[in-house]
Amino acid sequence: MVRDYKLRSYTLNAVSYQFLQEQKEDVHHSIISDLQNGNEQTRRRLAIYCLKDAYLPLRLIEKLMSIINYMEMARVTGVPLGYLLTRGQQIKVVSQLLRKCKEQDLLIPAMKTDVSDEFEGATVIEPIKGYYDVPISTLDFSSLYPSIMIAHNLCYTTLLRNKENCSPDDYIQTPSGNYFVKTSVRRGILPEILDNLLKARKRAKEMMKEEKDPFRYKVLDGRQLALKISANSVYGFTGAQVGKLPCLEISQSVTSFGRTMIEKTKQLVEEKFTIKNGYLHDAKVIYGDTDSVMVKFGCTKLEEAMKLGKEAADFVSETFVKPIKLEFEKCYYPYLLISKKRYAGLYFTRPDKYDKMDCKGIETVRRDNSPLVANLIGVCLQKLLIDKDPQGAIDYAKQTISDILCNRIDISQLVITKELTKTDKEYAGKQAHVELANKMRKRDPGSAPQLGDRVPFVIVAGSKGQATYEKAEDPVFVLDHNLPIDTQYYLENQISKPLIRIFEPILHDRAEHVLLKGEHTLTKTVTISKIGGLAMFTKKKEACLSCKTILSDKESTNAVCSHCKSKESELYQKEICAMSTLEQKFSRLWTQCQRCQGSLHEDVICTNQDCPIFYMRKKVQKDLEEQDKIIRRFGDLEW
Repeated sequence: MVRDYKLRSYTLNAVSYQFLQEQKEDVHHSIISDLQNGNEQTRRRLAIYCLKDAYLPLRLIEKLMSIINYMEMARVTGVPLGYLLTRGQQIKVVSQLLRKCKEQDLLIPAMKTDVSDEFEGATVIEPIKGYYDVPISTLDFSSLYPSIMIAHNLCYTTLLRNKENCSPDDYIQTPSGNYFVKTSVRRGILPEILDNLLKARKRAKEMMKEEKDPFRYKVLDGRQLALKISANSVYGFTGAQVGKLPCLEISQSVTSFGRTMIEKTKQLVEEKFTIKNGYLHDAKVIYGDTDSVMVKFGCTKLEEAMKLGKEAADFVSETFVKPIKLEFEKCYYPYLLISKKRYAGLYFTRPDKYDKMDCKGIETVRRDNSPLVANLIGVCLQKLLIDKDPQGAIDYAKQTISDILCNRIDISQLVITKELTKTDKEYAGKQAHVELANKMRKRDPGSAPQLGDRVPFVIVAGSKGQATYEKAEDPVFVLDHNLPIDTQYYLENQISKPLIRIFEPILHDRAEHVLLKGEHTLTKTVTISKIGGLAMFTKKKEACLSCKTILSDKESTNAVCSHCKSKESELYQKEICAMSTLEQKFSRLWTQCQRCQGSLHEDVICTNQDCPIFYMRKKVQKDLEEQDKIIRRFGDLEW
């Protein structure tokens, strides 16, 4: 799961909710004995907890087709199932090479790995940043690197170290200056393996279109996925310098061909699709990366952009050696191009309706940011791309910044998670999640994070100049002790840069001034901590609920001072309304948790810290206790 999917948390509850929209009632280890020694109902809850521990992993295996995919991958690559779980990609390629070499009576040399010079990677056409409100056609090379290796016969067995005894018609020179013999002289083993994999994948996809049985469809889908991964991993195998059989000549030749093809595609498209050649606008390639180019044809209608995209793909494909093929895959409309490998747009494969909102390299998917960042960027992109309302996106961003500074954001939105991959001694510098894990280990060794776990934490306010790693704290501990959040940290280190990045193409140089300065940043709310360096030396005194004047010792049990006595009834009604609002909110959250646990008649004992409802419930519970104390200050009222 950790290798195949990038999630914020890998607990059973978090993964089950992500893929099944189902969870279990999370029982804390400290109350398991009490549930077992209780009555029939408590033992039933414990039994359901244990059953779901076994049932949910089985559901996940079925949903994610884990067994089917592994079986098909093992069948395609010829390795045991255990290798797929315990070893990497290289063993799969080695297995296929051994299989093919045995057919041709060839031996694979045992090589000593030697890290030599790096080779130049794929090219990236410099992006023309901006917010495009016209369709942008995307042209993609189908299986680019495998196709290059097949088309140009790039292999260990076709590499020429010395070309003196060969006729110029028998070999090719790659853009990187290496030489390989043509297919007419000898067909390489790698091109043969790749050709078989791509043809098998094509057959599997054709069979999927005709398959009616759901199980067989899943098997075929697993097969085509295994074939795709296997084909794409061959290039990486030749370029892995610390590997079984590295060959820099092959890998640098593949990337050099890829670079020239991307540049040639840009040149051909911009030369053909011009006003001079009878088209309505001059085409412009606004961005290109590894195996795709984004083209602005200038037209305003999706149907026209798609038609021109298909025409351009067919025209460019004719200039390349088969099986290299450029395909028109999609249109983005509108399209927000931020920088290299960072863009977003509405993804259209047919003109009538968009398929999804596609984001690349933007903080909506990064796990080392808090959920607040992903939600904020997600909503802003939705307003920009779907609603086409830039001003609405700016207003929403401003309101969120104001909510952060005024402490109106739920703590579940501020939780950052990082994986505990090493012990604290192995880290070069002090890390926030490592220091917190040590703190939690001292508080409760039984529930402290272990090596390999993702540690959730929030950054709390500290003294001036205090290091961030010292301010990391457990979210539940923060709620229990009313610790103030470091709002400035979240504004500067979490929100500001992603926000400026997506608004810069629209607001240009004014982005920082508009979003991070202004009236919406002037009001701030300060939370007072119950614990801290000076807490033990301070004495808390009650203040008047109306004018906030500190009450004297005689008036300390009252709700208001003598000057505000006339307003007492009005204040009491106001506090009762606040209490009622909190009770309604708590009731909704409590009922939601009861529904999740499967009973509306039992107390909620769930402690699932991956669930945002858990933090909301804890927060409202604390607020209710505080509000109850305020109301008690009014004393017993006489009507």
